[in-house]
Amino acid sequence: MSFQAYLDNVQKKTGKSPEDLQKLAEKKGLVEKGKLKAGVKAGDIVAWLKEEYELGHGHAMSIYAYFTGKRE
Repeated sequence: MSFQAYLDNVQKKTGKSPEDLQKLAEKKGLVEKGKLKAGVKAGDIVAWLKEEYELGHGHAMSIYAYFTGKRE
């Protein structure tokens, strides 16, 4: 599955785009000015997305990758 397919599936499941999730992560204190805050690990993002949006590990990791700057 391509990276974009993961992002598309996340949006279908949650109703939120990666940009929407990034804004929500900022509100939660995980992201600041569009970048992960110092000390925030992949596991923190994955745990949040699994708990609040019931995403699987791979889909949550695609959002983590998006937060770290991956776009393709």
